Amino acid sequence: MSAVVLAQLDAILARATDLISKAPDAEGVEQCDIGLLGRKNGELTAILKTLSSLDEESRKTVGARANQVKNEIEVMINARRREFAALTGAGAIDISEPVLPRPEYGALHPITEVRQNLETFFRGKGFLVLDGPELESEFYNFEALNIPADHPARDMQDTFYIKDHPTLLMRTHTSGMQVRALQMYGAPLAAVVPGRCFRNEATDVRHEHTFYQFEGFVVGENVTLAHLKGTLEAAAQHLYGPQTHVRLRPKFYPFVEPGMNGEVTCVICAGQGCKLCKGTGWLEIFGCGMIHPEVLKAAKLDPKKVSGFAFGLGLTRIAMLKYGVGDVREFNAGDLNFLQQ
Repeated sequence: MSAVVLAQLDAILARATDLISKAPDAEGVEQCDIGLLGRKNGELTAILKTLSSLDEESRKTVGARANQVKNEIEVMINARRREFAALTGAGAIDISEPVLPRPEYGALHPITEVRQNLETFFRGKGFLVLDGPELESEFYNFEALNIPADHPARDMQDTFYIKDHPTLLMRTHTSGMQVRALQMYGAPLAAVVPGRCFRNEATDVRHEHTFYQFEGFVVGENVTLAHLKGTLEAAAQHLYGPQTHVRLRPKFYPFVEPGMNGEVTCVICAGQGCKLCKGTGWLEIFGCGMIHPEVLKAAKLDPKKVSGFAFGLGLTRIAMLKYGVGDVREFNAGDLNFLQQ
């Protein structure tokens, strides 16, 4: 039932975007407002009235998405109102002005396209899309993730600390939002966290000091490794097609136990072996595992009552594979020729 309502909400948002952008005048914008958000007969209002028929867990997921859709529609309506107000106000544009030369525009950044694609997929699965601070505390970036000060994993994530503020740093991953989100929303919770991360790296064609990650996690009762595998397979097939397979191999990460490397069928050779996959037929694109009990404790949850899984995708690496980019530094170069390809 909740999946149906979420699909209806996505459809309302898509229709609202089209209607508001095509409103011919200020009166048309107001008609959009009434038709979409009106208290009596608004489309979104009708959806909200059905929430009482859902179970508690579905109400949380659908309610959060409904509020998000409502906010996005209100932003679009208010922006359109301002456009029409500007046409009739003291500073109105003279529409008799001759057409100016069209400026050269770029396009959406490749990483933005990949991020939006994944956000849409996971929203459809009932995940919240969250954002977190790039300037993070040591507690959320390391300690809450079972990485104490003397843990060797800190050497693998050398980062940029803030002068005169020894407990603040530029986040090395988006995983710090796990504990933040669980403290804020509690469990059950399913969320993804895309965002920019920073590490003190020597840059080359495969490494950059600034890169993008896409964290995902699910916490609740009886969450298992099978749920993790199924989620990753669905995401991989969404990205690379139904023929894509996923395999998991053991690897240590301090914030999951057990931890694994996630590999997908090579997108170039379809698993036959090529230069890109070094003849193995597999490409490593994410790390994952079951959330460590110490991480759940840091979020004030009882690991005997709830469990969870987490995974992390490198958006930069996925964009490199999708668009055939050979040098990771191209993504941050700000080159318009790169964006126009």
